[in-house]
Amino acid sequence: MTPPALVAWIQQLQLPVFCSQSSRKLWGWSCLIGVWLPIGLETNSAWAADRVTISYGILERSIQVESLVQYADDGTVAQDLRSYTQLLDDSQRQQLRQALSARTDLDVVAVSQFLYTDQGEILLQRLGEVVRTDANLSGFYALRSALILAAASPEGLTFLNVLRQFPLENIQIDLGRTLQILGDLEQLIRQTQEAVLLIDQQAEIEAAAQPLNPNLPSLQRFGAFAWQLEVFEFRDQSRNRMLPVDLYLPHQRDQTPVLNTPVIVISHGLGSDRQSYAYLARQLVSYGFAVAVLEHPGSNAQQLQALISGTASEVTTPAEFVDRPLDVSYVLDRLEELNQGSLQGQFNLDQVGIVGHSFGGYTALALAGAEINFEQLTMDCAAGNPYNLSLLLQCRALDLAQPIQPLADPRIKAVIVINPIGSSLLGASDFSRIQVPVMILGSSADTVTPVLLEQIQPFTWLSIPDRYLVILQGATHFSTIEVPPEASANAIQLPSELVGADPSIAKAYLKVLSTGFFQAYLMQMVTARDYLESAYVQTINQAELPVALVQTLGFTLTQNEPMSLVR
Repeated sequence: MTPPALVAWIQQLQLPVFCSQSSRKLWGWSCLIGVWLPIGLETNSAWAADRVTISYGILERSIQVESLVQYADDGTVAQDLRSYTQLLDDSQRQQLRQALSARTDLDVVAVSQFLYTDQGEILLQRLGEVVRTDANLSGFYALRSALILAAASPEGLTFLNVLRQFPLENIQIDLGRTLQILGDLEQLIRQTQEAVLLIDQQAEIEAAAQPLNPNLPSLQRFGAFAWQLEVFEFRDQSRNRMLPVDLYLPHQRDQTPVLNTPVIVISHGLGSDRQSYAYLARQLVSYGFAVAVLEHPGSNAQQLQALISGTASEVTTPAEFVDRPLDVSYVLDRLEELNQGSLQGQFNLDQVGIVGHSFGGYTALALAGAEINFEQLTMDCAAGNPYNLSLLLQCRALDLAQPIQPLADPRIKAVIVINPIGSSLLGASDFSRIQVPVMILGSSADTVTPVLLEQIQPFTWLSIPDRYLVILQGATHFSTIEVPPEASANAIQLPSELVGADPSIAKAYLKVLSTGFFQAYLMQMVTARDYLESAYVQTINQAELPVALVQTLGFTLTQNEPMSLVR
């Protein structure tokens, strides 16, 4: 997965030429990945691109780079550009002008470090399929050089500056391959839209069949318990891992500790930290749960900062696929010791829930019993999927030494995963191994872990009766993350383009649904299941960011090429 700042720059290059209005609303910049990203993507060289040649079969047409510069400067449309601008309406032409000069000041070290990681090189290889040299060779090295030089130059990282830094006079674009990629992407977008629509319809059906409990207390405010925060650093000497943990402990209003309370662990995503879901921890502890928010040292914000500063050579190591679940189990072991000592009797460690976001979603699923499916992963990584950025991370697990040790922890009794990765990493047979209640939350505008591939499809693989699928329409991969003002210096501030529609709504949904879910399955509160019904979710639905919850799907997904929906 690309660093957020680099994704933000890509998002600024929005030229929705081949995408429908509804597709742009759903996926934003991803509609352009087959057109402008391939075009965009060592000291100033005497060589620089002076034209972009677009080839389609035996046909070729060139656009002078100077024509693009002139158009960006004053809107003048040169003859060689006119046949393209005629395809656009006024709004799209304005977006094109803005996209050509849109600048993001990314540190050259950050860009360079990412492009030399395994994930960065995989991305460059895929772009090199459509960006070619005059000798019809991959543009891999030229793309990397141009991006690094543009980031290092005073003009900064803009589309036009990348062209200026391109170390060849001509950029050859294979339009046939580009259109094929775009066609596949459009198909995925249409299928996603159709699936989200069908989930809405299914939610309506389920709501009509479920009588609404009018006496449910609101979960949209804090609960009755006070709480205190204790900070620990647990050291797992066997793995040389230092694990910072924020432990939220519920108290009665007279400061009497709550005894024998269920425990919830929160596992952050790649490049994040334990501040990301502190707001959720405060919500859950106020309802009587003990909440342990840990930080995974090999895939946290500090690791990402090390990559950006040049002191690390990769986003994360393959070992994190094993270390992350082991981190959680180690923390639970330490809590058992505390339960016998200074925090005597406060925890019920037979009733443990886990919340995981993105990479943390995989972590939670692995602890619940899903095992890495190396056979599935090998096939999917060989085939590649340019529309699923999470594969850049998932495929890193292929470098693990096999076999790996069992990662499931029997103390885990309920799981919530938010924008999780795992469709290839775990696969259908391994999702079916999970035998505890699961809630999967997906975002319709998630371009990192696409909702159809990474959340909706895996939901169909679960075999347990207590399963829930929640779809936030218009939310992104980062909508439920919070970066508070007091966050550590390592925390990455997320641009608004990445966060998407009002994140406070997404976070409010998560707080309500997670509280009800864990009350139902950790505290065994029968009435709490009423919070997990479509009829109730409709009462908290907000039009600015609609939400739908279903327990079944009114369609199935086939694995044919291409994937299709069957009602």
